[in-house]
Amino acid sequence: QVQLVESGGGLVQAGGSLRLSCAASGRTNVMGWYRQAPGKQRELVAAITSGGSTNYADSVKGRFTISRDNAKNTVYLQMNSLKPEDTAVYYCVGSIGTIVTLGRGYWGQGTQVTVSS
Repeated sequence: QVQLVESGGGLVQAGGSLRLSCAASGRTNVMGWYRQAPGKQRELVAAITSGGSTNYADSVKGRFTISRDNAKNTVYLQMNSLKPEDTAVYYCVGSIGTIVTLGRGYWGQGTQVTVSS
């Protein structure tokens, strides 16, 4: 069982930046971030493999950057140019599988990101 602990959420004005961090208690091949806004479906925001391959949702390309430190089993999500529509609970997810199967992996407790207009 891998435990994931997120940090870094909060309240920010539109156009601002936040950095999310997530530390895993064990080895993962893929780590990423999902988000869920009230009344909306959960969506994959970004994912990264241990080899450094990345995948982004179209809505965040050019604004968000995912990175990881394999030695620390930690993944980061740098969020710039934030918009009110980025408001959601962000969940860290880790898996020994692939980006395609990431959602079936281990989930963190979630951290709230609120972007005010």
